[in-house]
Amino acid sequence: MAYKSPVRDLTFILNDVLEVERYANHLEGADLSRDLIDQVLEEGGKFADEVIAPINRTGDQEGCKIDGDVVTTPKGWKEAYHQMVEAGWTSLAFDPKYGGQGLPAIVSMAVGQFTAGASAAFSMYPGLTAGAFHGIEASASDEIKDKYLPKMATGEWTGTMNLTEPQCGTDLGMVRTKAVPNGDGSYSITGQKIWISAGEHDFADNIIHTVLARVEGAVPGIKGLSLFVVPKFLVNEDGSIGERNGVQCAGLEHKMGIHGNATCVMAYEGAKGWLIGEEGRGMNNMFVVMNEARLGTGLQGLAIGDAAYQAAVEFANDRLQGRALTGPKNPEGPADPIMVHPDVRRMLLEAKAFVEGGRAFILWTALQADLQKSSDEATAAKAQDYMGLITPVLKAYLTDKGFHAASLAMQVHGGSGYTEHFPASQYLRDARITMIYEGTNGIQALDLVGRKLPAKGGRAIMSWFADIGAFVSENGGNETTQPFVDGLADAKKKLQEATMWLMQNGMQNPDNAGAASTDYLNIFGLTGLAYLWAQMAVTAQKAVDGGSTDPFYSAKLQTGRYFVERILPDAEAHLKKLKTGADVLMQMPAEAF
Repeated sequence: MAYKSPVRDLTFILNDVLEVERYANHLEGADLSRDLIDQVLEEGGKFADEVIAPINRTGDQEGCKIDGDVVTTPKGWKEAYHQMVEAGWTSLAFDPKYGGQGLPAIVSMAVGQFTAGASAAFSMYPGLTAGAFHGIEASASDEIKDKYLPKMATGEWTGTMNLTEPQCGTDLGMVRTKAVPNGDGSYSITGQKIWISAGEHDFADNIIHTVLARVEGAVPGIKGLSLFVVPKFLVNEDGSIGERNGVQCAGLEHKMGIHGNATCVMAYEGAKGWLIGEEGRGMNNMFVVMNEARLGTGLQGLAIGDAAYQAAVEFANDRLQGRALTGPKNPEGPADPIMVHPDVRRMLLEAKAFVEGGRAFILWTALQADLQKSSDEATAAKAQDYMGLITPVLKAYLTDKGFHAASLAMQVHGGSGYTEHFPASQYLRDARITMIYEGTNGIQALDLVGRKLPAKGGRAIMSWFADIGAFVSENGGNETTQPFVDGLADAKKKLQEATMWLMQNGMQNPDNAGAASTDYLNIFGLTGLAYLWAQMAVTAQKAVDGGSTDPFYSAKLQTGRYFVERILPDAEAHLKKLKTGADVLMQMPAEAF
């Protein structure tokens, strides 16, 4: 099976649905012309298809190896990464001040879908670097930025985020890694971090770790944490690499999937580190890195679902099994392709409708990431509100459904999918971690209802409802697209009802909010996809009404119909479950489980 980057679909979303060119003035005159976007996506897709996709399977089979503290990536991976650096794909969205190309996040995230679809594990190396880059860029001193960011921007050096420790995962207030001031502006970092993606490898000459630690004498809990930059090799004043720092990989995790990514146990033994921002502001500064990573994880889940769907479509067209219920469709052969069977089509359309809707939703959100930098204060504030509100939705919903799409793809493959002769198994295994790391999906749901909804008096969700309401009012009246508009209006109504229920019941009993959180996030995710499916349907129908006979548009409308008729009704079930509250969950004694 040959993975194929969905270039046409992304150019449709960027140029025709979102019409990103009209936002150029908000982004300091950034070039968002159709010609540039088409060229970048075409070449980015070609690179993903021809360079990255061919090494995905071998990466899964070989995994990473460790000898002492030296980690070697699978055959061909280092060479592919160096090609990526030389071609400039690692520097797309970084500030030109540090050697980046300065393209908007929405363009970089579009290309990122190709990379993650071609190989999720490979995409994590540049993805973690981007998160660390932006964390340093947002909070570090100019001296630190100038020392590390230029070579991180080019991809010559890579980056990581070091949070988790053996005794703490989500509860980072239990972090024990300590930082002792050396008296010269540096700190001595000692402790152990686990599950560190891309913590050690053979891609780059230096690895720049961002490390959460507690300065000696700091208060317990979250408020006592600080963030540090800790390079694998110290960097001399002239920018050259100096002596080895006191950090090394103490072991590799043996994992269910993403075998090509080195997931490391990192040991810090008096390693030199430098403070990013202020002492005690580590979690605030780390959230810049984490939010970047959470969007990247949502994208990764979506992209794996897309790759799995593509493999399932190919298999369904090739595999001969049984006859169509309405009579043979391949009378000269021993059986019909399984594509003729309604239930196979159900599974494929389920995956396709999610992938295409999720693809649009994450690009719409990436546009908000760019608009946060708008010179117009109202535009920037609204975009910032949306980023805070929607990031946990995207991380959780897209990874849940990405795994679901990979599971459906395996089911389409039947027994063949359960073997390693076909790619379905790898996609399913790779997708599962996306629901866990960067904050489990349950934590994302709690973050949504507990922090993001009430933030600034609920300003973000009220704005979201207003924007959807305006779209519904403006786009009614077309018989073909009316089901999309009506479906969106109904989803918005259910999300409003769920929001009101939380306001009335979550405050008086926090367990109600916790019990409702996952169902609420699902209603939000369905509403987000309904919003983008309605936009895509309106755009596609305009093309058809304008005389286009391109089958792309008719397929888009048919896929959207499936979403509205057979996926969007799930919002009603989630709403009913949400309203049952916490009693059925919390009344059972622990010993009865």
